[in-house]
Amino acid sequence: MARSSRSVGATGKTHCALFSTKDGKVLWAHSYKCPRYGRFHTGDEGLYGGPSATPEFDPATKLLYTLSTDGDLNCWDTSNAGKRAWGLNLYDEFKTERRPKLTKAPQRDYGYTCAPLVHKDWLLVEVGSTKTGSVVAFDKRTGKRAWASELKDEAGHTGGMAPMTIEGVPCVAVVTQRHLAAIRLDAGKEGATAAKFEWVTDFANTIAGPAVSGDCALVTSAYNMNALCKVRFTLTEAKEVWRAKFPSKVCTPVIHDGSVYVAWQRVRCLDWNTGERKWEGGAFGDPGSCVVTSDGRVIVYGLNGKLALIEGAARAPKEYTELAVRDRLFRTHAWPHVALSGGVLYLRDRDGNLIALATK
Repeated sequence: MARSSRSVGATGKTHCALFSTKDGKVLWAHSYKCPRYGRFHTGDEGLYGGPSATPEFDPATKLLYTLSTDGDLNCWDTSNAGKRAWGLNLYDEFKTERRPKLTKAPQRDYGYTCAPLVHKDWLLVEVGSTKTGSVVAFDKRTGKRAWASELKDEAGHTGGMAPMTIEGVPCVAVVTQRHLAAIRLDAGKEGATAAKFEWVTDFANTIAGPAVSGDCALVTSAYNMNALCKVRFTLTEAKEVWRAKFPSKVCTPVIHDGSVYVAWQRVRCLDWNTGERKWEGGAFGDPGSCVVTSDGRVIVYGLNGKLALIEGAARAPKEYTELAVRDRLFRTHAWPHVALSGGVLYLRDRDGNLIALATK
């Protein structure tokens, strides 16, 4: 039976639960003590609370990894009723500190937000330790530290990292508080910095993760940067290809078939090669996210649970074309990213309410 999991925050505790995709029945659930905000939190507490990092599942081992806002990194064995296999606290283990104030904007710290990422036998985590490394690799089965990155920037506030290949070498793209960086994953060079591109956002607020295609990555934020930027990497340097004034706040860009889609306020479709805008439309507010379907259409989600199906650029090359829409599925902001799996859409709001909708 297909299943889905989520990690939900509540005052004084964080909960990890597994639900049946068939009927939403709770199959198992575990809780542990955890503050609503990270220990160095400052600013915007009225907009979030509880964990922000998406759980990471490893099909090879059936292990599930979660990261709380206060740095609790836990591994749960889904083949054994979710029993905790191992865990540690990143703040305690690596002595990470509050993110520094790098621009004239007020200081912000939302705790840990970046989803862990499984790569072969490792679990990659953006720790953000200026002493140990920006990214640390753990043995995914035991939690033993494998290596730490050469780069020692503070962690960004992004949703996740992205695998990429540069000149045939496996790497991972990460947006720290200071850079878009590519970190090597090949044997003998693990953790070495391939290249980095300076990217410093007001409030340390580059929420969208990097999007990757080939040897290029997209980085985007609003505020002082106010741009979506395409960067090409080699194993020695990172160069800007184009920069467009069509930023995204929380929506990680989606690259598909020569087009780039972002959802912030409106949905925008850009040309992957040039950055030129093909079209824009709709209204989705700050909490926008989107996914591309197997037939090239785009599912967009935002506001207080506004869900829309729109035509992709292949069928609608010059204008925004809305095929279907459902609005106000929730009463509060739909910050969590829309997810699509097995023909089912999973939608959440900031309070942890979860809806599953069949697409067929």
